[in-house]
Amino acid sequence: MEKMIFGRYVPVESLIHRLDPRAKLLFVFAYICIVFLANNTATYAVLLVFTMALILISRIPIIFLINGLKPIFLLIIFTFSLHLFFTEGGKLLFQFSFIHIYEEGLRQGIFISLRFMLLIFVTSLLTLTTSPIAITDGLESILNPFKRIKFPVHELALMMSISLRFIPTLMDETDKIMKAQTARGVDFSSGPIKDRIKAVVPLLIPLFVSSFKRAEELAIAMEARGYRGGEGRTKYRLLKWSGADTGVFVFLAILVALLVYLRS
Repeated sequence: MEKMIFGRYVPVESLIHRLDPRAKLLFVFAYICIVFLANNTATYAVLLVFTMALILISRIPIIFLINGLKPIFLLIIFTFSLHLFFTEGGKLLFQFSFIHIYEEGLRQGIFISLRFMLLIFVTSLLTLTTSPIAITDGLESILNPFKRIKFPVHELALMMSISLRFIPTLMDETDKIMKAQTARGVDFSSGPIKDRIKAVVPLLIPLFVSSFKRAEELAIAMEARGYRGGEGRTKYRLLKWSGADTGVFVFLAILVALLVYLRS
């Protein structure tokens, strides 16, 4: 849990940190769509190089991102196994009893797992290089046209920002409760599955109580400071679109063109 990176912000000096949050949000949305253009070794290699370049520019340690994959590593292995054992096509690589591994299954397993990891890296970079306040401002600015149809843009952006902000806090709170329960003799890591599931109950109850208490304290603090929604509110930090933000989408267009060219 200490290695959970989603929702955390790392305040270092880099080009990506200085970009407008609107540019980063739009880039992530576009990248999620673009990654599905890859369908062969060359296109995935281009995406991998592009993503590694983003990580280097962001100055976020690659080990930090790899450690962040560990909480969902089992999900990646499960995805890989599904394609490896259930996708047929191409040359038969391995056969034992009812287990058949085909060339296409191995290929799809590697590609889908790599696609999953690339998406996690890029979406994690968004929160690692953008503060929750900046994400709120950027999202509100992007959704601003929906205010014409009375859509609660400010409230939605605020809820998402608070959710991102408290993910690391809840993880830290869970870790503290687990250590306290372990000190009292609760075993979370060994024994039958049934007993381990029962051991989670004493963990969930104090976690929910702590979460509701924290939410109530936040609501009281916001009311004490006169918060009444986004109507008529001004901003201390104004977003400014720069040439570097435009350059992001120029490189994105080049990436799309290259992927389309390399598609088989």
